[in-house]
Order: sequence, then C-alpha cells, then structure tokens
Amino acid sequence: MLKTRIIPTLLYRENGLVKGRGFDSSRRVGGALQAIKVYNLREVDELVFLDIAATAEGRGPDLALIDELADYCFMPMTVGGGVRGLEDFRALLAVGADKVAVNTAILADPALVEHAAAAFGSQCVVVSIDVRGSTPDTWEVHGRNGGQPTGRHPVAWAQQVAGLGAGEILLTSVERDGTMEGYDLALVEAVSAAVGIPVIASGGAGSYADMAAAAKRGAAAVAAAAMFHFTQQTPREAKLHLDAEGIPVRLPVRG
Repeated sequence: MLKTRIIPTLLYRENGLVKGRGFDSSRRVGGALQAIKVYNLREVDELVFLDIAATAEGRGPDLALIDELADYCFMPMTVGGGVRGLEDFRALLAVGADKVAVNTAILADPALVEHAAAAFGSQCVVVSIDVRGSTPDTWEVHGRNGGQPTGRHPVAWAQQVAGLGAGEILLTSVERDGTMEGYDLALVEAVSAAVGIPVIASGGAGSYADMAAAAKRGAAAVAAAAMFHFTQQTPREAKLHLDAEGIPVRLPVRG
C-alpha cells in the first residue's frame, strides 16, 4: 500500500513567505530558504512551493529563486505560480523542481496537461484545483489564485485532467484555507473517488486528526501551511499520529 505523504506548503510573495485565510495571504511568516532548511531536518516527505503573485503580476516563475532553493532542498519539491506553457515546465525542471503545479493556464488550455505529460512524464504534472463552495451543489473551480470562477465542477474537472495525463491533483478548499478548522472532507472524498491518480488534500488542516481524517477519505497526501507556521505541531508528530491510526506513512528515522 502506498504511504500517505505529509507535505508542508510554502506560499511566496514579495521576497518572503506569507500566510493568511481564504487565499488572502498577507501575514509574513519568514524566509523561504530558512523554512526549507528546517523542513530538511524534520524529514518531511515533500514540499509544495507556490509563488502566489506570479500570475497576478503577469510574469513567469522566478527561475533564479527556484535554482537557489533547490540547492538546499533535500526532498522532492513541487513548484507552481506563473506557469504558462511547456517552456515554463522545462525551465523549472531544469533548475531543480521535481514536479510542476499548474492551475490558471490549463483552465484556458487543458491540452497543456497532455502536452506536458507527453514531454516530461505524468509524474511531473500536478494540477492545482482551487474550489469555492461548501456543498457539492455549490463547489466551483476557480483560477487566478481563487479569484476567477470557471463554471467547472471539481469532480468533472479532476476527471478531465486525469484523463489528459495529470500525475497528481493538489485539491484546495479556498474558504477553508488558513482556518485550521479541518479539510473539506466531502470534497476530498468526492474527488479522490472519481480519479485514479493521487489527490493531495489542502486547505484547512489544523490538527493531526484532520490529516488522518483526510487520508481515511482517500487523500494520498495531506498538505498544510498555517498548522506548521502557527502551532507547535510538526510533520514528524503528524506521521506518528497517522501511523497510530493505522495509516501507512514513511516513519521518521530520527529519535
């Protein structure tokens, strides 16, 4: 059985990390390089690094920054923000990203998923799906950092991108983002059941129990930002809790 992954999320804007609620990320929480060095020591499974200003500013990924961070990142790193086409995929992978997350660009051109998977392998293609709404009838996929409604339902959209060759889905509840009140478990379960590729639950993690609940609803990985920034909870303890709940994880090796 595949092991459930614990994935800290780093949100980057204006030369530093930020975190807020509902995608209103205005609170400064430190530097990216320092955070990566800390997570190296904490034996996390992967990192997600998102440049949340890139699309709004009409620019591509900051390749020099990713190149620097990758030199110090000793775990797989998914990078997103400002990805517009195959050249951005190619450039990010060349400077050290292990996977590339894409959202807004594929809403305009879904074929980009297929082309990227063919060029670089499905394992490199992470489709980020940001969802507003609290019930299945109101769920709606949004682009442009949660600000652009698309009329798409997340289950149907997840099935479409999986069919095009996406290797993984980063599924985020916009309203729950930063609240630490728990993932939208119904959303996690609905999307996970609808596709045959891993789903990363994101948005709302506040406790180890929240992570276990998402894993039990089908999430292959659980992402968290505020929980690790603003509480004393750690990825290591998260793994130990999931293991105690009977959920397979890669257990930490340090005492």
